[in-house]
Amino acid sequence: MRFFVDTAEIDAIKELHDLGMVDGVTTNPSLIMKSGRDIKEVTKEICDLVDGPVSAETVALDAEGMINEGRELAKIADNIAIKVPLTWAGLKACKTLSDEGRMVNVTLCFSANQALLAAKAGATFISPFIGRLDDINIDGLDLIADIRTIYDNYGFETNILAASIRTANHMSDCAKIGADVATAPPAVIKAMANHVLTDKGLDAFLKDWEKTGQKIL
Repeated sequence: MRFFVDTAEIDAIKELHDLGMVDGVTTNPSLIMKSGRDIKEVTKEICDLVDGPVSAETVALDAEGMINEGRELAKIADNIAIKVPLTWAGLKACKTLSDEGRMVNVTLCFSANQALLAAKAGATFISPFIGRLDDINIDGLDLIADIRTIYDNYGFETNILAASIRTANHMSDCAKIGADVATAPPAVIKAMANHVLTDKGLDAFLKDWEKTGQKIL
C-alpha cells in the first residue's frame, strides 16, 4: 500500500520523505489555509520535493469552473493530480480532465455507488472518507471493502485512496482490505511505530545494559 501524506506543511513532508514514507501528497483548501501559504507556491514546492502524485483541489462548484481551475493547477507540475468533489459536476470535470490525460482524484466519496460512478468517469483515484463515516456511526472500512470488491469484479483501474484516516489502526486495516493508497496526517503515520510493548522492552534492555557498566562508544 502506498502512503500519501495529507498535509501542506513542507517540513513534515520532508521528514517522512527522507525516510521513504512518502509516495505522494494530498492537499485541500483547509490544509492550504493552515499552511498560510499561497496555493501555487506551496504546491510547486511539494511537487519539487515529491516524485509521486500531489493532489491539488479545485474550488469551483460547476463543471466548467472545475475544468478551468484544474487545467491551471496542472500547469504547476507534471505530477499534479487534480482534485474534484464527487458531485455530478465533479464527475463531468473528471471525465474531461481524465480524457485530456490528466490525473484526477475524486474526493468526498461516501458510498459504493459514488465510487462506481467515479471509476466510470475515468478517475485516477477515488477518495472514500473513513473517519467522517465513523463520526456518524457508519463503519468507513466497510466502504473500502465494498469498493475493492466492485473494482475487482470489473477490472476498474481507479486507485482506492483511503482518506480521512484518524488512527494508526485505520492504516493497517486499509492495507488488509486492499486499499491501493492511504493518505494520512504526518502524526498518524508516525504513530504507526508506537507500541507499548516496544517501549516496555526497550526500557528493560536499557536498565540491564546500565547494570553491565559497559559503553559502546
